[in-house]
Amino acid sequence: MKTIRTLAALAFGSFLILSAPACKDKEKASGEKPKGEELVNVYCSGPEYFTTKEKFRANAIGESLDQMTSKKKALSNARAELAANIQTTMKVVGDNYVKSSEFNNKEEITETFQENARTVVDQQIQGVRTICEKQTKTVEGKYKTYIAIELGTQELLKAYNERLSNEEQLKADYNYEKFKETFDKEMEKMSNQ
Repeated sequence: MKTIRTLAALAFGSFLILSAPACKDKEKASGEKPKGEELVNVYCSGPEYFTTKEKFRANAIGESLDQMTSKKKALSNARAELAANIQTTMKVVGDNYVKSSEFNNKEEITETFQENARTVVDQQIQGVRTICEKQTKTVEGKYKTYIAIELGTQELLKAYNERLSNEEQLKADYNYEKFKETFDKEMEKMSNQ
């Protein structure tokens, strides 16, 4: 019995001794950066700048020899990203809303929803709010602007509702509460990603 315990203790001790270098190798490997690569800190990005159920958000970078041009590029890129994200979301919401409703002319109604989404996004994107802006100057003398913007989902939903409520083709079939419920579900999915 004593020899079995001794053998077990020796086996366990050997296991610890043999596995210790392997653990150090793993730690070393995960803590080191790959050769030829450098970790880059991107301003105005990260989890606090992700889209939530309350806000659509986007970030971008602009670079130029002129400081104002770098800012304009960053803002333009961020707006384009924001618009694309909103349009994608509104397409999914519109498709899901039409599918869950009993419309006889689904294809026509879906197209109307998508047209309205494009119009509303184009109008609303002008009202975005800048939530982060940083500028740096590179060693080449260029200006680099990092920017993050946001647009409230409720403002977008309100504008979209006004547009849909005035649409002759949808007046009889459009149900704002059902549409809002579909929209909220989609935003909740985005927040959980």
